[in-house]
Amino acid sequence: MGKLALAAKITHVPSMYLSELPGPRQGFRQEAIDGHIEIGRRCRELGVDTIVVFDTHWLVNAGYHVNCAPHFKGLYTSNELPHFISNMAFEFPGNPALGKLLAAAATELGVETLAHDATSLAPEYGTLVPMRYMNQDQHFKVISVSALCTSHYLNDSVRLGWAMRKAVEEHYDGTVAFLASGSLSHRFAQNGQAPEFATKIWSPFLERLDRQVIEMWQNGEWQDFCAMLPEYAVKGHGEGFMHDTAMLLGALGWSNYDAKVEVITPYFGASGTGQINALFPVTPQADCSVLPPAQASAVAGSRL
Repeated sequence: MGKLALAAKITHVPSMYLSELPGPRQGFRQEAIDGHIEIGRRCRELGVDTIVVFDTHWLVNAGYHVNCAPHFKGLYTSNELPHFISNMAFEFPGNPALGKLLAAAATELGVETLAHDATSLAPEYGTLVPMRYMNQDQHFKVISVSALCTSHYLNDSVRLGWAMRKAVEEHYDGTVAFLASGSLSHRFAQNGQAPEFATKIWSPFLERLDRQVIEMWQNGEWQDFCAMLPEYAVKGHGEGFMHDTAMLLGALGWSNYDAKVEVITPYFGASGTGQINALFPVTPQADCSVLPPAQASAVAGSRL
């Protein structure tokens, strides 16, 4: 019925918003902003009606959660970087019907997920920053999925991604994009050193590791990358423990994924962290035989 038309790993650095404002940093994130604009353009070209964001700034401690209110509007100030994002206006429509389908499909595949359609909860800036540049005209409906998962298994996030794709393809009458909103390495510069590392990676080790991973993506080395993802998430200081990346790769077929990534915004440093905008071409995937088991459900005695 429906179609997953576009998938991407994207940056959401708050310095993109700072880059709009008068001051010494004005314009210095234009390349990242242009990358978001290009991804939004491609979504329009593909007929996407809803963008689903796996948001590594939405922290949750139990279960997975989908923010699918009918409409989002407000002013946002970052609690962690209020000097970067302060009183940033946002507004866009939601998609409660699709959000409920996504949550139900994930739960059915053994990953307990709740949809929140009657809520005052606003999206976090992992969703708001990309939508500022991809969706200024409110063309797309938006759903946010929790991806800063503090007590969760990467295996379950992989299954969630696959389940959400199947929900779109089998139960939704429309076209969808999935965005994994989070960095590669996410080791912030020590307090007081952030200005020095505004455009740098925290360490040569992390930069080399990130660049090696991007090369693997561009070469289509998915079996190797999926095998190393849990260790990369820890040793590479992956943002949100890289649950967004696990969700994205789950949706694309996990280790059976067979495409090569297209880099839209080349790898760059931001306050010590490693960032990119990259498209993961969506390819047909027949089954979920390579998916890892539902780990949390297995602990509870599920047969999945």
